[in-house]
Amino acid sequence: MVTIKDIAKLANVSHTTVSRALNNSPLIKEPTRRKILDIASQLNYTPNYNAKSLVMQKSHTIGLFLTSISNGTSASFLADTIKGVNSIISEEYNLFIRGIDDYQDYSSINSQRFDGIILMSQSVRDHSFIYHVLQKEIPLVVLNREIEEDYIINILSNDTEGSRQAVQYLIDCGHTDIAVIEGIPTFKSTQMRKDGYLTALIDNGISIHPEYSVSGNYDMESGYLGMEKLLSLKNPPTAVFCSNDDMAIGAMNAVFASGLNVPNDISIVGFDDIGFAQYTTPKLTTVKRPVEKISVLGAEKILSLVTDEEQNATKVFANTELIIRDSVKKRG
Repeated sequence: MVTIKDIAKLANVSHTTVSRALNNSPLIKEPTRRKILDIASQLNYTPNYNAKSLVMQKSHTIGLFLTSISNGTSASFLADTIKGVNSIISEEYNLFIRGIDDYQDYSSINSQRFDGIILMSQSVRDHSFIYHVLQKEIPLVVLNREIEEDYIINILSNDTEGSRQAVQYLIDCGHTDIAVIEGIPTFKSTQMRKDGYLTALIDNGISIHPEYSVSGNYDMESGYLGMEKLLSLKNPPTAVFCSNDDMAIGAMNAVFASGLNVPNDISIVGFDDIGFAQYTTPKLTTVKRPVEKISVLGAEKILSLVTDEEQNATKVFANTELIIRDSVKKRG
């Protein structure tokens, strides 16, 4: 069987150089890398990952963890997360995907099993998981939710600003009776989006009515029920900001079920810009959250950490974007 030492001898370099070249290390100059890869190809060399793992104590597994896969995580959010990470993680690594809430304890999560972990964090409940991973000295990148610890790489979208822009758009269209259907109470995204909603109202001197805030669960059913509650008020709102698109779609259905119309009777804005948003009737105005982009950046960062190229902890904000479609009506 051909080994790295055989290639090193033919290339007249050290076996460390061969190993780095085969792992696409930036430390190796391109001509040297090309020469080594050519020799490896001619010899039909295939890496022995088991032997490599023993020597380097590497598992060649990257963990992608979410707060929960089954509870409060929309299918499109999950798909965009996996798509983004998977586009960067090379075939040299296994990608292991799991919800934190699947675990009774974290004893099986250790540096022998994982070279690095990407956490798509949705809740403050994730802190015990974060501290466990840090304690085990597994490289970690936290996505989606802002965390206080400044020694962790943290990549997230600016949900507060995105929500503020969405509600500001409703105000610019002449709406002042604006309600919000909130997400899961323990999710940080719920709080950030509520903050954006309130900021827009306060900035424009619009009164805040407690009855215009109803809680939801990030699913279509809770959007439907939340809208029913708002429509039953003595003075129903003329516009509703929904903390995600799934709830916005549920809310739309509730409006139509009550014999009213979107946007003529009530305007609706969502958040996320899921695939279905442009196929609803009317097409949904929403805030595009760059989940896939965040996931791509997270995957790039974890690979840098695993190969010791990345040292600095950073906080990166990816910008949201208001996508204007047909679910909001201007009031005269």
